[in-house]
Parts: sequence; structure tokens; C-alpha cells
Amino acid sequence: MTPVNLSRRDEQLLELMDDPNCDPQRLNATLRRFGLVNRLISGWDLIYRRRLRGILTSLDRPARVLDLGSGGGDVLARLAELAARDGIAVDWTGADPDPRAHEAARARAEPGISFLCADADELISRGESFDVVLSNHVLHHLSAAELQQFTAASRQLCSGTVMHTDIARGRLAYGLYSVAITPLAPGTFLRTDGLRSIRRSYQRAELASALGPDWDVSSPAPFRLLAQGAGHV
Repeated sequence: MTPVNLSRRDEQLLELMDDPNCDPQRLNATLRRFGLVNRLISGWDLIYRRRLRGILTSLDRPARVLDLGSGGGDVLARLAELAARDGIAVDWTGADPDPRAHEAARARAEPGISFLCADADELISRGESFDVVLSNHVLHHLSAAELQQFTAASRQLCSGTVMHTDIARGRLAYGLYSVAITPLAPGTFLRTDGLRSIRRSYQRAELASALGPDWDVSSPAPFRLLAQGAGHV
């Protein structure tokens, strides 16, 4: 087996679920299982406790939070669950331009949690504004130009804090994921696309350099990156 080169991003490597003609059954199974996978690896529970909760409680009204590129909606639903446990009122919105992801996310909609089939530009054109804009596992999908466009648009939609999380590329993350995901992978794209995601992802210094000095890039949990910046609304 040829060793995988993780010394730099493999931006040309495509993920199977990004193919509009991919197997819809495997795609749906992948989106459903993201709920468990993200609970295990995304680090959002920790980010909520250490950063997001304080922001949500600092307002004298229910905060408006946008998950940009929300996929199957599991991260937004989990954050809403955590806030509800703490008695924090929040208006949660997920937006994703992929109708396949939007259809999966709609099953998680409930009072206070809504999902839109829309991208950032459409929300900007509507004049939308949110107190917090976040994303999970979006940045590694983007080219250098798309990264600048996406993060700039996220700031245009935000009056408070923007938080983008992603995987930190590394050999240990690659090795551990390849083994740990095996029980959940049958019938999904989780193993192939997860390993490709790691190969496409940034290391901390790379992401900080790509985003520039307006962003603070940290590692809030093992194998995770968090890019945090101020909104521009």
C-alpha cells in the first residue's frame, strides 16, 4: 500500500458525497450517522461550554445563531439541546444549498430550529443578520478562493462572533480515524470521505496563514481547529 502524504493539503482530492450523482442510499445513511460521528469528534460540546454558552447568555434577548453549511443538521440540533438544558432561549437556523442535505436536516426541525436550502449569498441578499455564525467541516471542502469568499460572507451575516471548526490534518488523526470509524462505516461514505477530509484539511499554521490576522485559530480539542473572528454587520 502506498503511504499517504500528509505533509500538505491534497486540495484536488474529491469526496464521494460531494458528487451530485452519488448513491442516494449511502448518502442518506452517511448523513444520519453524522450525528454520532460529530458527537465523538467535532468538539462542539467543549466549544459550547467554554465559548458559545457565554456569548448566548450575554444578550438581553434570545440569540440568533446560524449554522452555515449545516449538512444533515446534527451539529445545530446538538447545540440546541445543550442550550435548552441550560435554559437558554435561542433561535437556531441551519442553511445548506445542497437539497439532499436540506431534506435530511428537515427531520431535525422543531420549534426554535429551522433549516433553509440556501447559501450565504442568498441570506445576505435577504438582509439576514445573526448574533453567531458557525460552521462545521466546511473549510476543508473549499479552494483558497472559496475559503476567502465563505469566511467573508460569514462575517457579513454576523453582528457578533463567527466560529468555523474543522479537522486538523495529521498522521495520528488519520490512523486513529481509519480504525475507529470501521464499525460505523458499512453502507456509508464515512470511511472513504473521512480519510479524504483529513487529507484535504489544514494544519493550524496553514489555516491561520490562509485566513489572515483578523482570525484567531486555536485547537480547542484533539485533532480539531477553531477559527474565530468578529462579525461585520
